[in-house]
Amino acid sequence: MPHRRFKTSIPKSHITTLPDLGMDKQHMEADFKRYYAHRLGRDENCLWLHYAYEALALVISDRLTERWKKTYNAYKDEHCKRAYYLSMEFLMGRTLSNAMINLGINDVIDKVLYDVGLDLEELVEAEADAGLGNGGLGRLAACFIDSCATLQLPVTGYGLRYEYGMFSQDIINGEQVEKPDHWLCNGNVWEIERAEYTQKIKFGGHTECHTDENGHKRVCWVGSHDVLAVPFDTPIPGYQNGTVNTLRLWKAAATDEFDLQEFNEGDYAESVAAKNTAENITMVLYPNDANENGKALRLRQQYLLASASLQDVLQTWVGRQNNDFTDFAAKNAFQLNDTHPSIAVAELMRLLMDIHGLSWDKAWSITRDTMAYTNHTLLPEALEKWSVGLMKDLLPRIMEIIFEINAHFLAEVSTHWPGDKDRLARMSLIEEGGEQKVRMAYLAIVGSHSVNGVAALHSKLLQQGLFHDFYELWPAKFNNKTNGVTPRRWLAMCNPELAELITETIGDGWVRDLSLLKKLTPFAEDQAFRDRWHTVQQDAKQRLVEFKKQELDIDLNVDALFDVQVKRIHEYKRQLLNVLHVIHLYDRIKRGETKNWTARCVLIGGKAAPGYFMAKRIIKLINSVANVVNNDPDVGDKLKLVFLPNYRVSAMEKICPGADLSEQISTAGKEASGTGNMKFMMNGAITIGTLDGANIEIREEVGDDNFFLFGLTENEVEDLRHHYDPVGMINQDEDLQRVMNLLECGHFNQFEPNIFDCIIDSIKSPNDPWMTIADFRSFVNAQKQVETAFQNKERWTRMSILNTANSGKFSTDRTITEYNDEIWKLKPIHVDNNYN
Repeated sequence: MPHRRFKTSIPKSHITTLPDLGMDKQHMEADFKRYYAHRLGRDENCLWLHYAYEALALVISDRLTERWKKTYNAYKDEHCKRAYYLSMEFLMGRTLSNAMINLGINDVIDKVLYDVGLDLEELVEAEADAGLGNGGLGRLAACFIDSCATLQLPVTGYGLRYEYGMFSQDIINGEQVEKPDHWLCNGNVWEIERAEYTQKIKFGGHTECHTDENGHKRVCWVGSHDVLAVPFDTPIPGYQNGTVNTLRLWKAAATDEFDLQEFNEGDYAESVAAKNTAENITMVLYPNDANENGKALRLRQQYLLASASLQDVLQTWVGRQNNDFTDFAAKNAFQLNDTHPSIAVAELMRLLMDIHGLSWDKAWSITRDTMAYTNHTLLPEALEKWSVGLMKDLLPRIMEIIFEINAHFLAEVSTHWPGDKDRLARMSLIEEGGEQKVRMAYLAIVGSHSVNGVAALHSKLLQQGLFHDFYELWPAKFNNKTNGVTPRRWLAMCNPELAELITETIGDGWVRDLSLLKKLTPFAEDQAFRDRWHTVQQDAKQRLVEFKKQELDIDLNVDALFDVQVKRIHEYKRQLLNVLHVIHLYDRIKRGETKNWTARCVLIGGKAAPGYFMAKRIIKLINSVANVVNNDPDVGDKLKLVFLPNYRVSAMEKICPGADLSEQISTAGKEASGTGNMKFMMNGAITIGTLDGANIEIREEVGDDNFFLFGLTENEVEDLRHHYDPVGMINQDEDLQRVMNLLECGHFNQFEPNIFDCIIDSIKSPNDPWMTIADFRSFVNAQKQVETAFQNKERWTRMSILNTANSGKFSTDRTITEYNDEIWKLKPIHVDNNYN
């Protein structure tokens, strides 16, 4: 049912003259009790913490909303340039604790809850993670919009409101078992539905041409099966500055609730089929696209995000500027977070031409001037390609526009390289040979004025390899923006004791300007400070021990080296290399090589994509090795291996402060950047890693002596690829022979024979793209250096302090400043921050 509008609006003075909500204990406690008793209808007999959490969230949400409205009005009054961050993932985690620290009300809330007999930590745990992402890509997007608000930049995030987020991971008999993550089962108190901004999205149908009243050819997309995109807005507060930006997530809905005639005729299932089909678009994060139905659904998701977001922006523009697009490019910027939203290039062309009547040239000029593309992968298979047949069926008008973009583009290529048919074939947006496919990354490059990688090496490899032809054509278009993480969540909030020590030592300016952590450097030589630092870290490790004991019923030795690798399970991230080292340590213990032993707890966590067989088999291997190691009386506390199930943002907030060693061991040239490496470094963990992704820049910042380097370089990997002989390497290394023998004889799978043959065959193959065996000896040697360093408490603590002190570069505040200075060119907008 359409929403009715007021015939006349409510006078502004009646709304904006309300008194500011009090930020003191008295006002917030009164609001908490009122919400709990009246809005939620609970009393002292209610034993479910969720309602207390929700009451507190409503109290804080009110305070966010008044700042949210002031921010909106400040941007509107300034008529400022705006940026829009389009991402298929926003891995937000929990909102409550982040909102409190950004509003600066932790102490007040502690006092409120103390008076009513509640514990803040318990309420924080009652909130579900908003698991709207697979890993680093989505978490980066969440950190980015936090920094945009903190820097007071007018940036809106656009994403999808998945009903079910990343699956919940159980481990049963060592195997990953996926369970639905219905994070919205209890609603989401932080969001506001904005049905008045609902957009209509077209799928299917066909196109027709006609001539308008001015004699111009126009194309109409007709006969389509339409779906509604309903927006839900979430406030994104900056750090104690009054700014609250918006994350707008789209939910798919049917245009009609159900077919009443079919319902009356008794066909109940068919009567709601259209509604179910529409809602399925945003039901699950990233459907399995192994079959055609999965591919179609994923393409629907990407198009719904792009079309709804662009329509939303254009609708606002036309409402203020009528149909005058003269200054549109000067006032708007779109950042495409990876290849997923790249269909926005063609969709913006469609909207500008078909809906708003612009010529091709004007529409293309606006599109290129407003679009910017961030690439997040060096793996060619991760660059999406959609079959032309599927595109024609599902998005016929979009496919026509892509064909025309390609024709114009290839003409431009031909003027630079006349007669170079091979280059034309390589650069074409349409991949020929067999089934025609649209190369979506190429569409993003051609339709953008900026293309960036996310670490120095990554950007270099894009220019030299994956996108070399495009770099030769448009070298000025390519740039680098090394990733970061927000220090508010990943140090100030998740490690409050360390944050307090830092603030006491150098002041609190570091929370807004992480480069100020450099002031910690001289304190690395201060014995008293090192002792305090070590105590804080031991306390964080103890909290991690207690957290894992509740979840896994396992005791960990807090004095052991906490060796942590948590990230998506993938062969290129080489959790397998980590396991081979654990087997090596186990073998040393069994052979009695324990003189000057360094006790070690190896913690590995992460989810494997449901259809990724090898990654799931690696999880099984980790758990099988752990079962043997942890139950062997000869091993005892000398070595533990633990798989951390259901890795997620809230878990990382506990894991990160308790890590001693950060494992960043991907095959050189495969990791785009990494952000877990930055979180660990910021919290004082020391990195063991290859020269890959942002590891290179981490090592440059902290110095060679405070980083454990191992492995082949990217160039060495490529050189070795042509004559890689893992079996020969195994035969030349006695330690590696013993490790492989334990694997091959079934020592870790005695009751499940042959289940790891696929892993063994893979790592022994000369075609193994990850070259796990090639880096084994170097990895073992680097780990011996780790052991020596950890045994010297003073040296290790000094290294830890220096890692934190030199982590300033890896704040998303720095990253976003670079995006803004070099791509978006927005003006920071001050928002009135005078509140009670």
